[in-house]
Amino acid sequence: MTSPRTAQAAAAPVDRAERIERIRQAAYRIRRNALDMGEVQGQGYIGQALGVADVLAVVYTDQLRYRPEDPHWPDRDRFLLSIGHYAIAAYAALAEAGTIPLEELETYGSDDSRLPMSAMASYTPGMEISGGSLGHGLGVATGMALGLRHQGNPARVYDLLSDGELDEGSTWEAAMACAHHGLDHVTAIVDVNALQADGPTAGVLRTEPVTDKWRAFGWHALRVDGNDVAALVDAFDEVREHRGSPSVLICDTRIGSGVPMLENREKAHFMRVDEHEWQLARTQLQEGLAR
Repeated sequence: MTSPRTAQAAAAPVDRAERIERIRQAAYRIRRNALDMGEVQGQGYIGQALGVADVLAVVYTDQLRYRPEDPHWPDRDRFLLSIGHYAIAAYAALAEAGTIPLEELETYGSDDSRLPMSAMASYTPGMEISGGSLGHGLGVATGMALGLRHQGNPARVYDLLSDGELDEGSTWEAAMACAHHGLDHVTAIVDVNALQADGPTAGVLRTEPVTDKWRAFGWHALRVDGNDVAALVDAFDEVREHRGSPSVLICDTRIGSGVPMLENREKAHFMRVDEHEWQLARTQLQEGLAR
């Protein structure tokens, strides 16, 4: 039996600069994988995938404990994708992790594929929950963490949600319950890209000051540039050591990060990309890695 991928243990003897560079390279591949999948459909939630790639690279390359060949290993850390429409980003990360074969990404969104456009736990290896209607992930994470505690299982639970998902009252009910039970093995990750389906988040329903709100709910809260790998590593390291309450990382990200031509595109929540633009996007991504 192969040993689990325990990024912290693997990273311990590695120089910090090497650790960050390894994550940066993984983030590039996650973005490249997402672009390749996006081209299959010609459209999709590609802006979010590019924006959250650095966060996912840190999680899967540096933090999460898992076995790629055994997605149901009982002692694995759980990573929940509450925002099911980010599935394209999660598949790219699962391919980087080795849980999904790289060549399978070509089937994204196709009939009979294990990679539907919205995340489905019953279809996809490594997908812990099915996403769709927002506001459920943190509640599931809280119940899952309670179950793990009762079993004496030290696994951690991570839940990726969006700033738009903070509009949902069920998210805050779960936040109260998680803090009430002192579930310090839970880490919520909020992707703050300031955009949702109906428009800019601030115009739909203002959630700021979001860090203060999480703290008021009893959480250890950090805010970080979600496209700064070094800052993310420091933040994840800090919450891993924190005890006594759940933690939340509020990650400010840029839609389309890494591909300048997509970073300022209008109607970027569900992005349509012309056929000739996909290769231009890959070229810009490669140029950014070289800088």
